[in-house]
Amino acid sequence: MRRTSVELFAGGGGLVQAATKAGFRHLLLNEFAPHACDTLKANLFARYEEGERPPVPEPGGPVPFVAGDVRKLDMEYLREREVDLLAGGPPCQPFSLGGVAKGDEDQRNMFPEMFRAVREIRPKAVICENVVGLLRPSFAPYFQYIQRELMLPFVERPEGTDWKSHDRTLQQMLEAGDTDPSKRYRVLQMRVNAADYGVPQVRNRVILVAFRADLGIDMKAFERSVQPTHSRALLIRALRDGSYWEGRETVKKHVRDRVMARYADELPFEEPSADGDRGRFRWLTLRDAIHGLPRIDLELLDKKTPQGGWPDHIGWPGARIYKGHTPNELDSPAKTVKAGVHGVPGGESVMLLDDRVRDADEPGGYRHLHRYMTVRETARVMTFGDEWRLSGPRGERMRQLGNAVPVRLGEAFAKAVSEALDGMESRS
Repeated sequence: MRRTSVELFAGGGGLVQAATKAGFRHLLLNEFAPHACDTLKANLFARYEEGERPPVPEPGGPVPFVAGDVRKLDMEYLREREVDLLAGGPPCQPFSLGGVAKGDEDQRNMFPEMFRAVREIRPKAVICENVVGLLRPSFAPYFQYIQRELMLPFVERPEGTDWKSHDRTLQQMLEAGDTDPSKRYRVLQMRVNAADYGVPQVRNRVILVAFRADLGIDMKAFERSVQPTHSRALLIRALRDGSYWEGRETVKKHVRDRVMARYADELPFEEPSADGDRGRFRWLTLRDAIHGLPRIDLELLDKKTPQGGWPDHIGWPGARIYKGHTPNELDSPAKTVKAGVHGVPGGESVMLLDDRVRDADEPGGYRHLHRYMTVRETARVMTFGDEWRLSGPRGERMRQLGNAVPVRLGEAFAKAVSEALDGMESRS
C-alpha cells in the first residue's frame, strides 16, 4: 500500500509532484492563490471550496484540493487515516527585524497553520521547505523558536502571549524531557543547494524534517540518507576532461572556448575529492535542462505562438542585459528562479545563447545574443514534468514556478522519509 500525504500551500505543484514520484498517495491539498488553484484543477485534482470538507479519496480516485484560506481548513477528519507525511512551504515573509524583536509577527507567517495541521492530523513525518533567509542572524532566535514549536506542536501558545515567553516554556519542557513521545517530534534542519540534488539551478533553501518521537527514527541515519547526490567539482572535472561535451558535437568551438575561458581560473586547480564525490554525479546545467526542446525562433518573439508544438514554449521580446542584470549561462546551473514575470533583479529570467553577431565594440569582435527564457524552459529548470500544466498569464505561471519546491529536491527528501518509515516498520 502506498504511503499517504497531505500538502498545504501546494502552489504550482512542486512538492505535489515530488511526493507522487516518491510513492506517496495524496489525501488532501490546499492552496489559496487563484491561478495556482487553476493549475491544480488543470492537473485533474478535484476542487472544493473554502469551508467544504472533501471526502477521503480512494486509491486511484480523484485527489481533492480545497481552494481557500488554510486558516479555515478542517483536517481533523484525517487523523484516523494514519497520515504518513505532511508537507508544505509555509509563507513566512516578511519576518521584519522590528516585528520579531517586538514579538509582533507578520500575519502572513503561516508556520502556525503547519503546527495546527500537525495537531489535527498527527502525521508520522513533516517536511517544510523555506527561504534560506530564515537563517540570517536577525531571524535566528525566531527560527529556533519555530523549530521548538515543531518539536512540541501540542503545546499551544496562549492568546496574548508573546513568542519569547512561549519559547521559554518550550525550552523548559524540552529540557525536562517528559513529554508524551506521541506528541513530540524530532526535528532536523538542513541548509541545501538544489543543484546538489540534481536540479539544474543554484537554489539555496532550508528544509525542516520532523518525525514523531514515538516512531524511534534514527535521525543521524536519516541525515546521512539525504546527503547531496551531485557535485560542482565533478562538473568542473567533466569540463576539463571534455566528457561534458560528448554528444554535443553541434556546439561550436567558439562556444566551448568561451565556456572554458570562463572556468579557466578553476579548471587547473579544483580537483574533486575521490572520497567526497564517490557515487555522485556532476551538477546539471541549463543546457542539460532544456535539451530536447525546440529552438526559439528569435524572429517570432510574439508572446503567443507555442514553438515546436510545446505548451508554454513561447518567445517573449524585450530581454536586456546590463551591469547587475546578467543572463544565465547555458553551461552552468541556472540562477535561482524567482517569483517574477521577467526582468527580475539579477537577470534570472534571461539566457545567453550560443548564437552571436559581429560587434566591433565587444572583445573579440562578436556579441552573443540573448533572450527571455520560456515558461517551459523555466519549468525544466524547476524539474517539473513536461506533462504538468500551468495556468494563468505568463507572469502568474512564472510566479508559481518561482515559489515552488524543485521537484527533484522535494523527491529526494520525500523518498528518504518513506524509506525511514519503511525501516521503522520492518524493525517493529
